[in-house]
Amino acid sequence: MNKPSKSPDRHSFQKEGYVKRMAEKGKPVNEDYLELFEKMIDSHNRKFDDPQSRINNLEYDLLTTDWILEKVRASEAYAQNLYAAICNNDFQKRDLWPLLKEETWGASWRYAGGIIADMRQQGDYIDWYCSGMGGLAGGWDKDEETFSEWAARTGFVSESVVTDEIRDDLFKLGWLVVDDKDDT
Repeated sequence: MNKPSKSPDRHSFQKEGYVKRMAEKGKPVNEDYLELFEKMIDSHNRKFDDPQSRINNLEYDLLTTDWILEKVRASEAYAQNLYAAICNNDFQKRDLWPLLKEETWGASWRYAGGIIADMRQQGDYIDWYCSGMGGLAGGWDKDEETFSEWAARTGFVSESVVTDEIRDDLFKLGWLVVDDKDDT
């Protein structure tokens, strides 16, 4: 088994926020609550121990494929574009049975942000969450530039946008972006 890439800061945002809020209120932290965070981190660190959990799992493929990890670590824009592609989209393994059974994989915006943090081996989901929505996480200053100018400067795209480069790389990885089906 390839060892999945992970961020040492994954799942820290909520825990640190809780501790800070309690300190600001002058209240002690609830040790049972802190233990829940530790259990969540332990569960996250063991999620691919079962070989079945790696099958038809885009997250596992992203976290264990050297060439795509290198691209995500080398370019913030590429990392954000992959995050944006994961948001609001479904993916299908380019393999006979998943295609025939119409099995798909998808992730929430928060979870997608966490995957990128793990791939870059830094930060937590919040570093990517909403990064395509007007630069909320990317530092867009509305008084300095328009959204279009900011997007052109950063290379960031809105959530659910799949750039040609990301689509091509996912295809090389063995995955298809499931295009919306017109049910009418």
